[in-house]
Amino acid sequence: MAFLVSFTRLQCKFAYSTTLQMSTAVNKEHEVVLIGAGIMSATLGMFLKELMPHVTIKIYERLDVAAAESSDAWNNAGTGHSAFCELNYTPEKPDGSIDTGKAVKIAEWFEQSKQFWAYLVEQNLISNPGDFVRSIPHMSFVWGENNVEYLKKRHEALQKFALFNGMEYSEDPATIKEWMPLVMQGRKEGEAIAATNMPIGTDVNFGELTRDMFAWLGKQPNVELHFGHEVTNIRRSRGGSNKWKLKIKDLKTGQKVRVYANFLFIGAGGGSLHLLEKAGIPEGDGFGGFPVSGQWLKCVNPEIIEKHNAKVYGKASVGAPPMSVPHVDTRMINGKKELLFGPYAGFSTKFLKQGSYLDLPTSIRLNNIKPMLSAGYHNMSLTKYLIQQVTQSREDRLEALKEYLPDAKMEDWVLETAGQRVQVIKRDEKQGGKLEFGTEVINSADGTLAVLLGASPGASTAVSIMLELMERCYAEEIKSEAWQQKLRTMIPSYGKQLNNEPELLAKVREHSDKMLGLKSLV
Repeated sequence: MAFLVSFTRLQCKFAYSTTLQMSTAVNKEHEVVLIGAGIMSATLGMFLKELMPHVTIKIYERLDVAAAESSDAWNNAGTGHSAFCELNYTPEKPDGSIDTGKAVKIAEWFEQSKQFWAYLVEQNLISNPGDFVRSIPHMSFVWGENNVEYLKKRHEALQKFALFNGMEYSEDPATIKEWMPLVMQGRKEGEAIAATNMPIGTDVNFGELTRDMFAWLGKQPNVELHFGHEVTNIRRSRGGSNKWKLKIKDLKTGQKVRVYANFLFIGAGGGSLHLLEKAGIPEGDGFGGFPVSGQWLKCVNPEIIEKHNAKVYGKASVGAPPMSVPHVDTRMINGKKELLFGPYAGFSTKFLKQGSYLDLPTSIRLNNIKPMLSAGYHNMSLTKYLIQQVTQSREDRLEALKEYLPDAKMEDWVLETAGQRVQVIKRDEKQGGKLEFGTEVINSADGTLAVLLGASPGASTAVSIMLELMERCYAEEIKSEAWQQKLRTMIPSYGKQLNNEPELLAKVREHSDKMLGLKSLV
C-alpha cells in the first residue's frame, strides 16, 4: 500500500519525504494512534470520537481480527466484575474484619461501564446488547467453619453499602440447592456450607462488545483499522515536536510504514510491556511483568450444562493469583450456553497466547531486573502454587472440580487453554519490587503517551480506566464544560459516588438495565 504525505499551504509551511513510506493525515485537528484491538482501545476510541468528532484515529493490531487475545470470550472469565461474588476483592484483615474498599470501588466502576454501554445502545452506536451482556446470578460458595464465618462477615459488611443491596445469604442446604442445584448434587450432609446470591449479576462477552465498538468506529470518518500490522519501534519525533513516531510492519506484505501521533495509547495486553520499553519514557522505568497462563475444564454434556445457571465463585488457594479464583461458570458464547470450571493456573514465558517464548527473557532490562528478582523472592508461595498447577494430572483436576461438583465425571469435561495474563511488577521502596494483581496506567509527563499494564478486573472496568487515562492525558480538555456535559450524558453518575447517592444509583441502574435488557432489583 502506498502512503502519500501532502500538506496544503494553509495547513503547513513545509513538506518532506523519507526513505520509508509515510502515513500522515492532512493536518487534522488531532491524531491518535491506538495499539491493540482489544476492549481498552475500543473503549478509548469510542470516548475520543464522541468527545472530539473530528479526531483522526488509527488502530493497529498484530492479529487478523479484533479481540482475539484477552478480550476473547474463551480467554477471560466473562464475569461482569462487580465484586458481588469475587471473594478476593474482600480480604479478611488481621483483626478479623472485612476490607470492603476494593469491592466498593469495583462495584462503582462496573456501574459506570453499564451506563456507558447503555448510552452506546441508546444512541444506536451498537445494537443487540443481548449478544454481549445478559443477566445471570453472581454467587459465592464456601465450606468449612472458618470459611462460613468469613462469608457471613463479608455479607454483613457489604450490606452497609447501597451497591450491594439485594444480596442474599444462606447456610441452609435447601435454599442453597435452589440457587445452585448442580453444586449441591451429591454433596454429603452435615457439612458446614454457606452461599450468597446476587440476582443482578451479569455475563459479558467482551469479545462481542469489542467487535461491536470497532464495527462502529470503522465506519466513522478519519478512522482507520489496520489488522495484521505490528509496531516495531516507538520514538519521540525530532525537532522539538510532541509527536510520537512509530515504525509499523505489514505482516502480510512485509511493507514498513512510519506513522505519527499527537497521542499514543498502548493497549496491547501482554504485548504492552515491550512497547513501553521501546517508547523509553522515564515513567516506565522499573516495570516488569510476570506471565500467568490458564486452562478451563469445559463441560461437553448438555444435560449437565442445563442444570447450572449461575457464576459460582469460591476461595482461591493459598498463593494463587486473583485470576485463578475457582468458579463454576455459566457462559453464553457465540449464542450457545457453555459451562466452564477453573481456571487452572499455569506458567509460560509467553506474554500473549499467540506470543513468543522469548517474551519474558527479552523484557528484562537493567532498570527492571532488581524489582523482578525482588518480587520473585517475595512471592515464593506463588511460584510453588504454579509448579503444583503445571504438574497436575487429569485426576488432580477432577478432584478440584469435585470440590464444587461432587458428582463430576471426567468424561463430561475436556481441557481447554484459556488466556495469558501478565501481572505487573513495579519498584517498591520497602521490598525492592512488588507484584501487582490489578491494572496499572502509566503515562508520559506531557500526557502524549499512555500505557495499560496488568489484568483483572480489567475489561469490566475499562470505562473507568479510560476515564482515568483521559483525566491524566487530556487534563485541560476534560475540565471544559463541553467535555463535562458530554461525559455526564454518556455516564450520568460521572464525578459522583453512587454508593453515597442511593436514589441516583437506583435511577441509573434502572435505566442501564432497561437499555441493556438486564434484570433489575427495581
